[in-house]
Amino acid sequence: MIRRPDAIRGATIVGTGMYVPDRVLTNADFERMVETSDEWIRERTGIVERRIARPDQASSDLALIAAQHALESAGLTAADLDQIIVATTTPDRILPSCACTLQAKIGAVNAAAYDVFAACTGFIYGLGLARGVIGTGIADTVLLVGVEMLSRIVDYTDRNTCVLFGDGAGAAVLRPCGPEDGILAVSIHSDGVLGDLLEVPAGGSLRPASAETVRDRDHFIKMRGRELFKVAVRGMEDSLRQALDRAGLSVGDLDLVIPHQANQRIIDATRERLGVPADKVILNIARFGNTSSASIPISLDEVQRQGRLKPGDHVGFVAFGGGATWGATVTRWTMPAPRRSQPVAAPGAEAEPQAAAPSPVRGTGS
Repeated sequence: MIRRPDAIRGATIVGTGMYVPDRVLTNADFERMVETSDEWIRERTGIVERRIARPDQASSDLALIAAQHALESAGLTAADLDQIIVATTTPDRILPSCACTLQAKIGAVNAAAYDVFAACTGFIYGLGLARGVIGTGIADTVLLVGVEMLSRIVDYTDRNTCVLFGDGAGAAVLRPCGPEDGILAVSIHSDGVLGDLLEVPAGGSLRPASAETVRDRDHFIKMRGRELFKVAVRGMEDSLRQALDRAGLSVGDLDLVIPHQANQRIIDATRERLGVPADKVILNIARFGNTSSASIPISLDEVQRQGRLKPGDHVGFVAFGGGATWGATVTRWTMPAPRRSQPVAAPGAEAEPQAAAPSPVRGTGS
């Protein structure tokens, strides 16, 4: 657990942005792809549709648009950035990092850039890193992006996993603030013993790509859902309570909770164990599915543009992901609400060139 020492400066979010692709993959599409139904998917996950990137898009392309919106929201340019942190499990390639690719595309000539690999908890880990480098004076302006293209590593013959995941990116710009504002506490955890609950078995140094790994579909996500559920709920509850305790707050002090959009049942169970009213918990899983490290910053940008946050609000972010990793942060919000509520349609979608509509099924190799 990490608590900000009194001697260092605070770090706060000064700009947000998001991007999701135009293409929508619905439950009705899945009914034609695997043995499932709209009712089955809704009851077990809460998902109605998810966004899928075009074949010519990479994670850095999605991250670029989200980052541009976040910089615009903050009133800054890429030249103002000191560091770029990208949380992702689906980088463009193993080398170079997705953050370095984004740095080149956005023109952040003054920034150091690196990736964080913590699955769905990546944005929480990134907030802890950003708070640390800003608090100690290593950096003044940090761009944090959560981006995933999970459609590239999903097995579209496995009905238990393929219906869950979507593509998207969310971003936040962080700057110094007073010690009583911004990120008040971070609680992050991991347990490698639980690594096989959610994994991609092949493609790394342990099992490099081979004819055998491709034949066995081992470059796709494998998940043990029932076991994952119990660990996720307990981990999310515990980490948010720990962050609140370190911030000197209670559950009742929270004005809003933005959880990782993993599964409706996980979110509901966590909310009930914490005792948080339903109207304080942000949900958009029905529209975007599980976008892993991108889900919290996507949700954050939506609620900010909707005017649901005001300075002084206490906001909790909480997530659980593969690794296993889990964590939470508590923030005292400082960004002013927009003068008028802005639409929540995916910003940046208008920048995409028009392409022929793809069929519901497309090849997603490793």
